[in-house]
Amino acid sequence: MKLDLKKKKLREINSTLQNLDVKKNERDFIIINPEGNHALCAGLNQEMKVLIKGHVGYYCAGMNQKAHVTIDGNVGTGVAENMMSGTVHVKGNASQSAGATAHGGLLLIDGDASSRCGISMKGIDIVVKGSVGHMSAFMAQSGTMIVCGDAGEALGDSLYETDIFVKGSVKSLGADCIEKKMEKKHLNKISALLKKSEIENIKPDSFKRYGSARKLYNFNIDNVSSY
Repeated sequence: MKLDLKKKKLREINSTLQNLDVKKNERDFIIINPEGNHALCAGLNQEMKVLIKGHVGYYCAGMNQKAHVTIDGNVGTGVAENMMSGTVHVKGNASQSAGATAHGGLLLIDGDASSRCGISMKGIDIVVKGSVGHMSAFMAQSGTMIVCGDAGEALGDSLYETDIFVKGSVKSLGADCIEKKMEKKHLNKISALLKKSEIENIKPDSFKRYGSARKLYNFNIDNVSSY
């Protein structure tokens, strides 16, 4: 089914996708003329495939559950924010805070992601084929971030138990983030996510692993300058 944002209002299209009749078989949608609209495809909660043909604004596919959303363009702030499950595939670049606070699912970005990618992520898997900006994985609690390019300043600042894998260079590490030993289970995790993301030309052992030094979990006066 084709949905045209020049003919229908944003709220009408979101309502259509959020309230599908479970007895009907229509599960494939194409949205045309998105023209940078905000919160497009937010709050989807059923199995479906949605292809957005063009660029979108803030919080596209936020709070997603089960749906598979592809954006054939660039996305604004907070794509897949608070996602629970499903997949969100950005074929262009992503602005800041991609995948913020997301609990599950896969966010795949073909281009670059701006600052604070994966901020406070809570279980999501994020795969970025390009590079990420400063303070990515800031306060990241769990889940996996794979960066096939480079990472900006303060990577993983104040993170908890998220695994970060970067193939390229890291400008600097944030507070309590350190390079960690790569084990077989981590290589297997990278391999599985690269396969799921249909990335075939990169070897898992070409990445470096970063994670928490676990020194800021509890307040310690000796670490006060790092808080």
